[in-house]
Formats: sequence, C-alpha cells, structure tokens
Amino acid sequence: MTRASQRSDTPPGVPAVNPGLVLLTAAGATFLAFLDTTVVNIAFPALELDFPDSSLADLSWALTGYGVLFAALLIPAGRLADVTGRRRLFGISVLIFVLTSFLVAIAPNVPFLIAARVLQGGAAAGMIPAALGLVLANTPAEQRTNAVGLWAAAGSLAAAAGPSLGGLLIDVFDWRAVFLINVPIGLLLVYLTFTKLPVDQPTGRRLPDLLGTVMVAAGIALAVLGLTQGSDWGWGDAKTLGCLIGAAVLLPLALVKSMRHPAPAVETDLWRSRVFAGASLASLTFGMAMFAFLLLGPIFLTMVWDYSILKAGLAISPGAFASAFAAVIVGKRATPRGQRIAMIIAALVFAGVSFWLYSSLTVEPAYLSIFLPANLISGAAVGVVMTVVSAAAAASLPPLRFAGGTGMVIAARQLGGALGIAAMAAILTEQATAGVDGLLDVMLFCAIVSVVTAATGFLLFDKNAATAPAAQVPPQPATTTP
Repeated sequence: MTRASQRSDTPPGVPAVNPGLVLLTAAGATFLAFLDTTVVNIAFPALELDFPDSSLADLSWALTGYGVLFAALLIPAGRLADVTGRRRLFGISVLIFVLTSFLVAIAPNVPFLIAARVLQGGAAAGMIPAALGLVLANTPAEQRTNAVGLWAAAGSLAAAAGPSLGGLLIDVFDWRAVFLINVPIGLLLVYLTFTKLPVDQPTGRRLPDLLGTVMVAAGIALAVLGLTQGSDWGWGDAKTLGCLIGAAVLLPLALVKSMRHPAPAVETDLWRSRVFAGASLASLTFGMAMFAFLLLGPIFLTMVWDYSILKAGLAISPGAFASAFAAVIVGKRATPRGQRIAMIIAALVFAGVSFWLYSSLTVEPAYLSIFLPANLISGAAVGVVMTVVSAAAAASLPPLRFAGGTGMVIAARQLGGALGIAAMAAILTEQATAGVDGLLDVMLFCAIVSVVTAATGFLLFDKNAATAPAAQVPPQPATTTP
C-alpha cells in the first residue's frame, strides 16, 4: 500500500489505516445483509416443501420479520455506533449475524425459523450504518464519493447474486445452504474487523436517550409492519389499524422528545442542512418507487409470462449488475455537481422507463425487446440515484455523526419502501378485476413518484449545506470513532 492511500491525518504513533481494507470489510458485510433480503424469495418453494404443515402466510414472516427489525433498528444502531464505537458495533453485529444465520440454517420448525430471521434482521441493522460510518471515517475526503459508490455496488451485487446464487445452492444442496454460506464469510469479516480495522477510542459522548430510542424503533417497526401486512390483514383490520395508529403516535412523540433531549435518539438537527434533508426526502420517495418496481418485476414475469421463480430471478439479474456498474462509475468519475445533475436525470430516466413499461408490456412475452433493455436502464438509474443520495448525505455530515446520519437516510429508504409496497398492494386490490392492467398501474405509480424524486434532487445543490458541517468539525484521527 502506498502512502497516498493512507489517511493523511493519522497521528504519530498510531498505525496507518488501509482504507481499501476497511471498504472491503464493510462492503462484504453489506453484501451479506442485502443478500439475505432476496434469497428468501427464491427459497420459498423449498421452505413450503420442508414445512408442509405451515401456511404461506406463516412462512412469509421469515421475510417480513427480517425486514421489520432491520428498518426499526437502523437509526438506533447508527446513533449507538457513533457513540460507543463503529468498529465495536460493526464487529459484534457481524458476529450475531453469523450466529443467527446458523440458527436459521438448522431451524427445526417455522417459529424457530422466524425468530432467528428476526434476530438476523436486527444484526443486519447494526452492520449497515456502522459499515458506511467506518468507510467514511477512514477514507480521505476526496475519495469518499468513490468509496460510497463501491459500497453501494455491494448491495446491488447482492441483489443480482441473490436469485442465481440462491437457486444454485438450493438445487445442489437445499435451502439451508443459502444461510450456511454466511457463516465462513461472516467469520472472516469478524476476524478482519477485530484484527485489521482501526481500534475505537473513547468519544466522551452520552448514550442516546433510551426511552426515545425505544419509541422511534417501535414506531418504525409498527409503521413498516402495518404497511407491508395491511393488504393481507385488510386495511380495516384491527391489527393493521393498531400498527398504523401506534406508529402515528410514537414517531411524532419520539421526534419531539429528540428535539428537547441533550442526547437525542434521533439527531433531528441534521435536517437543518438542506442537503441532508433533501437526501433523506429523496431516499424516502425513491424507496417508494424502487421497492414497488423491483417487487413488481418478478410478479409480472411469473404470473403473466409464466416464468419459473428461478428463471424470473435470472431475468432480472442484469438490472442489478447494471446498478452496481453505474454506482461505481458515478462515484468515481463524476464531480459533486455532476453527480447531482446525474441523480436528477437518472430519476427522470427511471420514471421514463416505468412509463414505457406501463404503456408497452402485454401478456405476450417480450423479454429481449422490452423487458431486458428496460431492466438494464432502470438498474443503472437506481445505482446512480442511490449512490448520489448516499454521497450527498455523507458530504453534509460532520465526522462525529457519520453512522447516525447514515442510519437515518437508510431508514428513510426502508420506510419509503414499505409505503411503496403498501401503495402497490392498494392499487392491485383496487384493480383486482383489471388483470394485467392492474399490474401496469403500479408502473405508472412508480413513474409519478420518480418525478417527485427528481425534484428533490435540486435540494442537493446548496453549496453551504453540502460543505459546512464537515468543515466545522476538526479532522478526526484515523483510529478515533467520532
């Protein structure tokens, strides 16, 4: 490693940090976390065979439970990482992720499987904001956008690898191998974390408000649960209403409490930055469009074009690879201003592709002429938007709050995803007799929301908001966890 690749602010007597190794370790954990959000879809038929006495609704909790706890704990995990140490929380979370992956793989029954998946989702929530926080804190400022692009590409590659890798492992072994593969990779990441990554130093900061933390985690969990399960339970069902009302009460109370507490659960003052607020809003709105779009693709291929689950997974994989490629390119090649322009264009392109599919798809298969090019273009657009949003948010954060701010932006995306899935379910329920037209109406919804995302991109051009926070905080030593 050359000295040019080391942190220039490493204090005397402290071993130099290898930013590339930090990025590799963080990206590896991110890959595992997002891989396990996709492989369960492929494993569903095998799960049904292995647990024939369980209903599809019961088995779906293996996916829902993971997603709910993942979304709920992102903000608390980010705050905790900034206060107690990013390496510490990251390493512990990866270790728990390994253990829970093993528990999922040996699950003797569905309740055990669901419980292990819920814990696994909580561990993933601890990994992600700490991972990006580590990358940002240990990468020179001029290289951070490139690092964010590479980090984002890991998530896209996980989406691409999930269907094909999951299908291969299930065909050769069984569904349990999908989770066992996490164990050796995760143990290697734990080793690298605690032997090669910079040691956490005391921060002197107070732990976040416990009651506020519980309130925000519970509020997000209830919101995601109610939105994602509302179509199955019924929007007027007591469970759905209880979740949504509970979220509507807890989240505002948690935010008000955070505004008044000296060690808030949610660092609401970050929203005073126009760029950070814009990035959070873009993450929310694009999450709505992206999650609905990505879920609708396999549904259309399997239900309308009669693809098998594995064939549908392979059919949508090119878009995920395009997303990873675009994330790397926009992070490495574009200037900050160019990235923001690219984000607006990419959101409009995503809207255009969604409208093209809305107006062009029919019951007659047209994979090569319509679906594949649309999949590639939309995938590239996703890579650009998500990378630029993450990079803009990072640029607006002081080093003391890298992980906490990251957790807030990703939580906004997950909450937006829940809203998008709920909107999709509502559209399909309303258009239940419309057949293919009902599915295509979801594409129109994605197009409209993506235009809104493009509009939020103009908030990212505020120069003062983009540069002032980081400049106001003195550079942190490479081994210091801000």
